[in-house]
Amino acid sequence: MSRPLPIIHRITDEENGPFQRQHLDLEFSNGEQRRFERLVSRGHGAVVVVPMLDDDTVLLVREYAAGMHRYELGLVKGRIDAGETPEQAADRELKEEAGYGAHRVDVLRAMTLAPTYMSHQSWLVVARDLYPERLQGDEPEELEVVPWKLSRIDQLMLREDFSEGRSLAALFIAREWLQRGATGP
Repeated sequence: MSRPLPIIHRITDEENGPFQRQHLDLEFSNGEQRRFERLVSRGHGAVVVVPMLDDDTVLLVREYAAGMHRYELGLVKGRIDAGETPEQAADRELKEEAGYGAHRVDVLRAMTLAPTYMSHQSWLVVARDLYPERLQGDEPEELEVVPWKLSRIDQLMLREDFSEGRSLAALFIAREWLQRGATGP
């Protein structure tokens, strides 16, 4: 079923750190009126990088996650800086967080966190043909790099310290793409 988008009668902005909070006064096609809230990203998006050391080994990083107040295992990820492409941001973040650069980066797709409430997008990037290179990043401590076999993803997805949804989704998407021959998104 295809419905027309609700009519936006008014948008009220609030300042809220790296996001802008907006209140939307909406009218739906059936006449119902509601106020929705959303967070609008102020940046240029982010990247989630699946760095492949070889055909079956992905490099994960363990870093402090303030939201959960514990160390989490996940993929390399970070913001896209002004003027950067997702490919450039992925290569830079990979050098900062894992100590590798990539000769080949493929952007597979955009992913959202909570599209009902947020406009933020993260680009899923697969990095291959890796080589050692480190850039200084903004992390307060060096991140532990953990090689993990994609063939053991079933064990990874059940670990308590691997809970970030973007990392989990990205690994399954990348694994499927790689198994199909990595011929494009």
